[in-house]
Amino acid sequence: MGVNLTVIGIVVIYLAIMVLIGFIASKKIKNNEDFLVAGRKMGPWLLAGSLAATEVGGGSSLGVVEMAFGDWGFSAFWYVTAMAVAFIILAFIAPHLRKALVKTVPEYFTKRYGKKNGFVTAVIMLLPMVGLTAVQLIASATILSVMTGWSYTLSVAVVTVVVGAYSVMGGMFSVVYTDVVQWFFILAGMALIIPFALDYGGGFTELTANVPAEKWSMVDGAGFGTILALIVMYVASFTVGQEAVQRYYSAKDAKAAKHASYITSFVYVIFAFIPAFIGILMYGMVQNGLIDGAIIAEQGARYALPVMAIEVLPSAVVGILFAALISATMSSASSNLLAAGSIFTNDIYHPYIKKNATDAELLKMVRYTMLLVSGLSFAIAVFDFANLIALLMFSFTLRAGGAFLPYVVGHFWERATAAGSMTSLILGSLTVVLAERGIIPFFGLDPIYPALIVSAISFYVVSHLTSRPASVDVLEELDPKAKVE
Repeated sequence: MGVNLTVIGIVVIYLAIMVLIGFIASKKIKNNEDFLVAGRKMGPWLLAGSLAATEVGGGSSLGVVEMAFGDWGFSAFWYVTAMAVAFIILAFIAPHLRKALVKTVPEYFTKRYGKKNGFVTAVIMLLPMVGLTAVQLIASATILSVMTGWSYTLSVAVVTVVVGAYSVMGGMFSVVYTDVVQWFFILAGMALIIPFALDYGGGFTELTANVPAEKWSMVDGAGFGTILALIVMYVASFTVGQEAVQRYYSAKDAKAAKHASYITSFVYVIFAFIPAFIGILMYGMVQNGLIDGAIIAEQGARYALPVMAIEVLPSAVVGILFAALISATMSSASSNLLAAGSIFTNDIYHPYIKKNATDAELLKMVRYTMLLVSGLSFAIAVFDFANLIALLMFSFTLRAGGAFLPYVVGHFWERATAAGSMTSLILGSLTVVLAERGIIPFFGLDPIYPALIVSAISFYVVSHLTSRPASVDVLEELDPKAKVE
């Protein structure tokens, strides 16, 4: 199974354009705030394009096709639709996030609950970023290796270098601008495969003749429990996810942040059905003998989409699709890299390692951290072939389990205390690990549920049993216009 030079040429040109955008964006960087939050100048449409591309990554493209081809069937569309629901809820929270005028989630915890809370939050937020970045590198390298015939390790290296280059050069400006370009590639590239696949298979009826009826269920494959867990997980994770809220911190005002959430939710609903439908079509082709499923059986269903593309699409369209798939994964990887660099520099290096660091030194440290995370993620991607969806869900859950309630409720509830927040951070995160590893079964619940329950109880009880300094109105300090009820 080979791919001609037309396909490789399209993707190479695309990768070069991403690096060029990073170079051009680097000219806008005048200080550390420009690098981290783009000078807080982003409007709703630019923000929406960036949010959409950021969270639609390897799990939402290759992962959804893999799950639809496998056990979930068409209900795999819920993996992305749950994100749409989450962003509707986020629309009501986003204005408050923007008004806080911070650059990172741990910085909020520091201002609201004190330095110890900020440090613990920074550690909790940093660890999943390496895993989240690795997931996107795995997905990107899968595409590139199938497309070019290069070894998987070489493909991971190429993707890591490209993503690292444009992210480190331009910071948030670079990430946002490349995100918008990448989102158009994602939508167009993924949608293009459907009509060609139907034509290749002899039409919808012929192609799906051997697809069992249960594969078309919109619920059964994933199950109500998993669907609900996805929604809860996304609401909790995106609300405290640095790669998401950093966009809200970059908004020109609270109104722009809110409108960007609505727009993002709408485009997710449109996109959600595309990879799920492709997975079903791929299943039908294998069942009909139109495509040899040997490589899928040997390497795993994560290869389903690139294999299908090579078989059914013209060369130019294959190039566009592969550029789209790499767009989906690279946009998420670059956002995670920037988030990791922002948290380490802003919330660990500056307050604890070099308090008198100049703005130029902080900017250098952000970039050094991004390079280090790139290297760690590369190592994980090369040596660990974990299931994309499983690794994503664990990473999302870990960072949300203890931080969600102190972060969100802290914007509204004056009685929340530093001790309550710290207890929630530690016990909620610990619960995620214990439930995920099966050390404590928690009645078979998805880890996000017991984590949020433990977090809520500990946060509420300890906050009522302790007090915070009466001389500092923390909420009004964060947002001078806030009115606490």
